[in-house]
Amino acid sequence: MLDWLNANIAYWHWLVLGLLLVTAEIFVSGFILFWFGLAALVIGVLLVIVDIPITLQLLLWAGISFALLIGWLKLIRPKWKDRTTSGMAAEALTGQIGLVLESNAGRNRGRLKFPAPILGEEEWLFICTEEVAIGERVKVTDISGNTLIVTRA
Repeated sequence: MLDWLNANIAYWHWLVLGLLLVTAEIFVSGFILFWFGLAALVIGVLLVIVDIPITLQLLLWAGISFALLIGWLKLIRPKWKDRTTSGMAAEALTGQIGLVLESNAGRNRGRLKFPAPILGEEEWLFICTEEVAIGERVKVTDISGNTLIVTRA
């Protein structure tokens, strides 16, 4: 079996495998298949330069894949900044006007709804020092965790 693989697996097989894995990353989240594909491309290029037996090819592919994956997970990924609106909630919510759905009578907290979703949500919990009734409009002045701080609009 190994003799057949040594005779029939060429450099372009690794290149095709690498391209397929890198392309498959488009459809799979997590940025994991990319590193296996990149390792296969490295093996394909290495085979153009040097003839390597199939067992060593597989060991090198596994080792390079593992090294790239660990490098990604431990060194590169933690330093990447998330380019979402995460951390920008105060800027997105401050000044918005919402309609009270649940009054804060007697408990200081209630629920409000915005006309259009903000940061993916239409309904938010709020804190207001003054009592507001259902149907009143309130304006967001600040944010505390996942709860909005509001005043009457």
